[in-house]
Amino acid sequence: MKTQVAIIGSGPSGLMLGHLLRQAGLDAVILERQTEEHVLSRIRAGVLETVTTDILEDLDIADRMNTEGLPHDGFNLADGERLIRIDVKGLTDSHVMVYGQTEVTKDLIDAAPSRGLEIIWEAADVALHDVESDAPYVTYKKDGAEYRIDARFIAGCDGFHGPSRKAVPDAIGRPFEKVYPFGWLGILADVPPCNHELIYANHERGFALASMRSMSRSRYYIQVPLTEKVEDWPDDKLWDELCRRLPPEAAKNVARGPALEKSIAPLRSYVFEPMRHGSLFLAGDSAHIVPPTGAKGLNLAASDVRYLSRALISWFEKNDNDAVAAYSEQALARVWKSERFSWQLTMLMHRFPDDGPFDRRVQVAELDYIASSEAAQRTIAENYIGLPL
Repeated sequence: MKTQVAIIGSGPSGLMLGHLLRQAGLDAVILERQTEEHVLSRIRAGVLETVTTDILEDLDIADRMNTEGLPHDGFNLADGERLIRIDVKGLTDSHVMVYGQTEVTKDLIDAAPSRGLEIIWEAADVALHDVESDAPYVTYKKDGAEYRIDARFIAGCDGFHGPSRKAVPDAIGRPFEKVYPFGWLGILADVPPCNHELIYANHERGFALASMRSMSRSRYYIQVPLTEKVEDWPDDKLWDELCRRLPPEAAKNVARGPALEKSIAPLRSYVFEPMRHGSLFLAGDSAHIVPPTGAKGLNLAASDVRYLSRALISWFEKNDNDAVAAYSEQALARVWKSERFSWQLTMLMHRFPDDGPFDRRVQVAELDYIASSEAAQRTIAENYIGLPL
């Protein structure tokens, strides 16, 4: 098989890139090692910046998002009993959209056949070859046979554990990483949210987050040590701890219900440079990971593929190599700014094992400053909705 762009991975970054290329009349094929059912079963965050919603609008795949999604004009930081509302709409004249990543993925997959975007499911043992040349190719196995796809470019959208980043030689690639000494224990339940906007809570017992997927499905998190196990947290224990950490105003509105899903997610900040090597481009989690504080993961993937799609379209239509050459530097500039915001919010809202009274007082002072400063709130709001491309 031959194609212009071979895309590894059918997460949101790979799917959005494939659709953007097909919209421009370019050939693209997506390889995915999992089944479609497995991909659609993954529970992920869902606070969408304008860059992400604009892509779905431009692709004419936004109807369900606009019908079922929840526009949010602000969010809250909490410290004890105090709620500090960040008026995102008032400060930036924009808003975010609460719409689950699984729903975004489903919409993109459902639209693929009519757009001529081929997705090859259950492609095992994917390997990248000759990525430093002008004629790279990908091999994979399916149903006991081996196949080859020849392409002009390969886009690695296959997440942190995929093969794409590993195709960049150690002498070329450079990772930057910060691992946080705690995780988020999350519970998903079919209960109404305790507040109409997200609450990020700083509490002496640890961080908590109140969020939602819809007005009838809630997603809550609490900070736990990495030594904790999900089985140590029966539903009642988790609900009790959550209510201790949320402000009383929100805690009294927490509706309890059986968990649809519980898991512990470790937190890390990770960036891999460069995001291009020869004919291979990295996008999304294959190149960077952000802690979930601030909801930047999916949105960074969207900005990556916006940059990358423009560069590839320009190359094929105008033989313009400048945009392709600039992709890594351009994408990384936005990645690092988003990493900074997620790191800053993580440091502000969590309790660290080595924190002493001084560290706690600094957090309180910072939250006091944010509460009293429109300039500080504007800075947070601008970063929360996503910096300009």
